[in-house]
Amino acid sequence: MADGLVIAAPASGSGKTLVTLALLRALARKGIAVASAKIGPDYIDPKFHEAATGRPCFNLDAWAMSPSLIASLAAETGSDAEFTLIEGVMGLFDGPESGRGSTADLAEDLALPVILIIDCSHQAQSIAALVAGFRTYRPALDVPGVILNRIASARHENILRMALAPSDVAVLGAIPRNTALTLPSRHLGLVQASEHGDLLGFLDRAVGCVASHVDIDGLLRLAKPLPKASAQPALPPLGQRMAIARDEAFAFLYPHLLSGWRRQGADLSFFSPLANEAPAADADAIYLPGGYPELHAERLSHADGFRAGLRGAADKGRLIYGECGGYMVLGRSLIDAEGKEHPMSGLLPVTTSFARRKLHLGYRSLKHDGALPFPPLLRGHEFHYSTIEKQEVELPLFHAEDAAARDLGPMGLRHNRIMGSYAHVIA
Repeated sequence: MADGLVIAAPASGSGKTLVTLALLRALARKGIAVASAKIGPDYIDPKFHEAATGRPCFNLDAWAMSPSLIASLAAETGSDAEFTLIEGVMGLFDGPESGRGSTADLAEDLALPVILIIDCSHQAQSIAALVAGFRTYRPALDVPGVILNRIASARHENILRMALAPSDVAVLGAIPRNTALTLPSRHLGLVQASEHGDLLGFLDRAVGCVASHVDIDGLLRLAKPLPKASAQPALPPLGQRMAIARDEAFAFLYPHLLSGWRRQGADLSFFSPLANEAPAADADAIYLPGGYPELHAERLSHADGFRAGLRGAADKGRLIYGECGGYMVLGRSLIDAEGKEHPMSGLLPVTTSFARRKLHLGYRSLKHDGALPFPPLLRGHEFHYSTIEKQEVELPLFHAEDAAARDLGPMGLRHNRIMGSYAHVIA
């Protein structure tokens, strides 16, 4: 098994994603077989990890997944690697309103050390108190090292190092402030890795500006072995021959689900609705994952081959399941940000709108009555700005609660074997 570390921070916006990407790229360039994982439900960051390492990046989620599933996926991630770097989410102890789910929870589950990335741009000697607090707040958590980020000058670095000198924390690096090294964002987070014009060049520049200021050998020495665990799939497949939409409009796919479905013998094929491709004719289940259909609504509305393929599968009684963006495309129409209405597949009686933006964000506990070939109790998350403009009364797919067990009522729709909702199911 590979050795591993968790990269965390005191707060969001500290630079942990950029530092993680630079370290992954630097390790891969040194010839080290490095793997990675991302804590939480984020779809976008893992694709940047994959570009840096050339390997799939699993999500590990301490709220949605059982400890045994987390151990299984971590073991699978590190099974053919020398080193695994796991990027945290938000601040080290931040998580759902109630229950588990923080980066600290997952680091404790896996018994892995945590390296703190600290944004030092607005502090000096106070860093000693901050680091001491994060290292002692949960005694079972091992925080042996820090990386100082956004250093203003050599004098600033010296002040920080002197403040930390009385402690036994390892200062693994001091990274100068570099406002030019940023990744573009949009409404659901970073612009997707596949849309970045010069991603490998960006990663190589990050190595020069970030990783070159970090003691990578010292970082590796602090790692500890990932726990061994047997393979455990998160969910059963939707069918034994699954056709899965995959392109820039349908990019939100969890690699751990695909890996688990293949392990259970499912035959997975992929098609691009944006290229007007229809799902495989022999598929017994079709999966439309989330993504950015609102940015491609005009093209999707003219993808007659894709829509005809969906309708043909529906006529044959095939299972068709859509999540978030996929759910929107199963509806009758999609209204874009400019208020223009675009016809979609028309398989579910719902019209969604991006013109009236409202943030829906959070973990979801989901119950269903057997419509899906999944267990009746599921965990997932919701993150979108679209709203339901109108819908006809139909059977809901799920009954939903948030992470604090507040009742959110019915979610999604089902009509015969066509079904979907705004939820992304994780496990």
